[in-house]
Amino acid sequence: MANVLTPVAIWLGSLSWLPRFLRQITAVDRFLQGITRGRASLVGMAGLPSMMMTIVGRKSGIPRTTPVVCVPYGGGNLVAGSNFGGPKEPVWVLNIRAAEEAAEPVGVRVGGTEYDAVPRELSGPERDQAWAAMLRIWPNYAKYAERTGRMIPVFLLEPAA
Repeated sequence: MANVLTPVAIWLGSLSWLPRFLRQITAVDRFLQGITRGRASLVGMAGLPSMMMTIVGRKSGIPRTTPVVCVPYGGGNLVAGSNFGGPKEPVWVLNIRAAEEAAEPVGVRVGGTEYDAVPRELSGPERDQAWAAMLRIWPNYAKYAERTGRMIPVFLLEPAA
């Protein structure tokens, strides 16, 4: 899946100042994925897997769509609430936990394929195995873990039956 831009993307993703531009990066990626119906994304151009994830806000009840790096794993995809190693989790983490607790699906669009997925937060040895798989695709997760004092949550999104 990697291409000549993958090392550049990994280098950029490792820069400590990049999170300052997260809103702009997310907006551009959301726009790009929207006009191409998910067939193109910023990280996809660098040979990295990504998805658009739609989760209903636990307080607002409004669906919010966020582009995230994902890692194909088993029959689903892994996502990490890394927030580039920031001190706080991304807001979507709280919403995905609420969706898991309420047994609500999460909307997923990978490439041009859309489906509902069942989220599950991983822990223990299962999380460790998934984390190792994620590091093979996006090694910056290790840097993000070093930057933050919190455990970065990992979720498995499996297609709903």
